[in-house]
Amino acid sequence: MTDLLQLDALGPGAPYRARRRTVVGDVTGAPFAELSLVPRLFVNRAMRALHAAEPLPAERRSAALARAGRIFLTGRIDGLDLAGYERAVARVSGVPIGVVREAARAIADSAEKAGWAAGQARPAGAVADWREDATLTGGAVWTRRGEVFAVHAAGNHPGPHGLWLEALALGYRVAVRPSRREPLTPHRLITALRLAGFGSDQVVLLPTDHDAADELLAGADLGMVYGGDEVVRKYAGSTVLPQGPGRSKILVTRDTDWRGHLDTIVDSIAHQGGVACVNATAVLVEGDPAPLAAAIAERLAALPTLPPEDEKAVLAVQPVAEARAIEAYLLRRAAGTRAWLGGDGVVAELGDGSAVLRPAVHQLDRPDAEQAGIELAFPCVWVAPWSPEAGVAPLRNSLVLTALTGDDALFDRLLREPGIANVYRGDHPTYWIRPGVPHDGYLGEFLMRSKTVIR
Repeated sequence: MTDLLQLDALGPGAPYRARRRTVVGDVTGAPFAELSLVPRLFVNRAMRALHAAEPLPAERRSAALARAGRIFLTGRIDGLDLAGYERAVARVSGVPIGVVREAARAIADSAEKAGWAAGQARPAGAVADWREDATLTGGAVWTRRGEVFAVHAAGNHPGPHGLWLEALALGYRVAVRPSRREPLTPHRLITALRLAGFGSDQVVLLPTDHDAADELLAGADLGMVYGGDEVVRKYAGSTVLPQGPGRSKILVTRDTDWRGHLDTIVDSIAHQGGVACVNATAVLVEGDPAPLAAAIAERLAALPTLPPEDEKAVLAVQPVAEARAIEAYLLRRAAGTRAWLGGDGVVAELGDGSAVLRPAVHQLDRPDAEQAGIELAFPCVWVAPWSPEAGVAPLRNSLVLTALTGDDALFDRLLREPGIANVYRGDHPTYWIRPGVPHDGYLGEFLMRSKTVIR
């Protein structure tokens, strides 16, 4: 075990190697790293240190974030250069290495632009600093709702770590609890942030067991948690922002020939290995869905079965036992649907204890079938008929909806629908995103508020 990569906790002061550590395995089940688990007392002490600290001035924060992005890409951290980090994340998470590489660059880009991107949420009528002239006669000032922000991070994809950087840009001190599945990305990122000028009382990495995890949220003013529907129900309307399943969708109306958009449809389903919340999990088509389902299945069936560190890999990999459990769940829930792909199973074992999750395409007989709401972390799509009479109800509960339609009135309804977070019209994949546009609303809408100031 002494040869394993050591991922120490990053609390106030020096890195801390805990007496209690957990093994992080790769996709074959072989030990890869040891992650220190800090006790409740350590968490409480770290959270008090964050509260006691003052934020860096705004300009220094933005400059340090930009430096951190460059260090993240060019530095040797935890004994790994960028290429070594990318291979390690692919082996541990099962996410294809090309996806990891793309995510690493997106995180660095988010760091460079975090100050600007966070400011996009500021209301037009508010200023960022009370010293500006607008407050001399009375005006709105955009200010933090608290001082310390806690994150229970996801482990299915490195990309979400680019989002909480906006909290640092806004002056919050940030505590991150990494996922045991993939702690390498937040460990590298927080190390880079410290090397770039953020103190150990500004941003911390606190790996914990479940008993101490709630202490992280309890010790913060605001928090963000990734998880499933249970997490969303638990934290909805609280001081914790839940980040749940995306259930992103594509709608094709009768006035649009899907054949001209098949590349975008398939790419929306399979891009990034199908592991992201912005991947399409349902396609609704006005008319007979069978031809489109068949075309999607034909394209997805051609994707290669490769280990995640292979440069040509495009599908996610899991340990065999976990892959078989996902497969069993899918086959159970898909009963009664028409399987175009994956009806006999989706697991392709690689012979080393790991397995690729092959794509699945199932056709539903109505747009409101319960299966349309099932999201799995690989290219698994439900294709269903839709009609104007069905309305927008089957399209709700979507992080992204790509609408392939020429109907302006319908698009107006989709844009007004509160249950659809983002609406893309035309040939735009559901995974399209860039710094400065909202993901599930702006994070700044949750972190900040406007106060009237006159002086």
